[in-house]
Amino acid sequence: MLLKFTKMHGLGNDFMVVDGVTQKVFFSTDLIKKLSDRHFGIGFDQLLLVEPPFDPEVDFHYRIFNADGSEVQMCGNGARCFVRFVIDQQLTNKRDITVSTVSGVLRLKLNDDDTVTVNMGTPRFDPKALPFTAPEQNLSYKIKVSDGTEFEHGAVSMGNPHAVFFFDDVSTAPVEKYGSELECHENFPEKVNVGFAQVVNPHTMNLRVFERGCGETMACGTGACAAAVVAIAQGRVKSPVSVTLPGGTLRISWDGGNSPVMMSGPATSVYEGTIQI
Repeated sequence: MLLKFTKMHGLGNDFMVVDGVTQKVFFSTDLIKKLSDRHFGIGFDQLLLVEPPFDPEVDFHYRIFNADGSEVQMCGNGARCFVRFVIDQQLTNKRDITVSTVSGVLRLKLNDDDTVTVNMGTPRFDPKALPFTAPEQNLSYKIKVSDGTEFEHGAVSMGNPHAVFFFDDVSTAPVEKYGSELECHENFPEKVNVGFAQVVNPHTMNLRVFERGCGETMACGTGACAAAVVAIAQGRVKSPVSVTLPGGTLRISWDGGNSPVMMSGPATSVYEGTIQI
């Protein structure tokens, strides 16, 4: 089968995006691993699949697969690329789009400056929502790694699980040393996205993210939301927050409580292609 796809990225977090509306496609774990290989395949952090809606109240269904073939609940950078893709491919003529995901409904908007704003929904701090093993809900928790080092972190679900650790300088944060171990820590039975954050000033943060199933990426939209939300909840920053990742900057707004998290940033098409699968 000859498969059409588009290569896209959101701040360097890169995707293979596939139209599953006009093409009949099925992706096995082995096929996704093959396609994600940066030497022998297309190469990507995640595969994004656009499907017809299951609910008449939404425009599309959105599925996300990591490079290791695992399906995940949410990808914020991918959501921005999703909007750009369905408009560029003329799958819709709307600029305000509603999509379903396995973790809920997203509302997406293409702005006049070609940035995309995503309503990321309400953050959930209940440990059961991540899931995360903790005796009770708190703004911060302690966690110990195998060499005995103990860290404090915040934990929040943005439709997928995040643990956020704060450091004086993310450029020297121990991402390579502890990222993989923290991702797979026993306190997170479904693994976790690990954020290494730095507060620059009350409205600015720097961030590096070690993503579940991917390793460190250039940018993580839900990770930026999680870092901003935890920092706001802990009184470290105030909304709105500019979160700078290795690939660029996202703007995150959250008014606290049950208000939604709003994320704005770019989405870029790199090229279109076909591949025999």
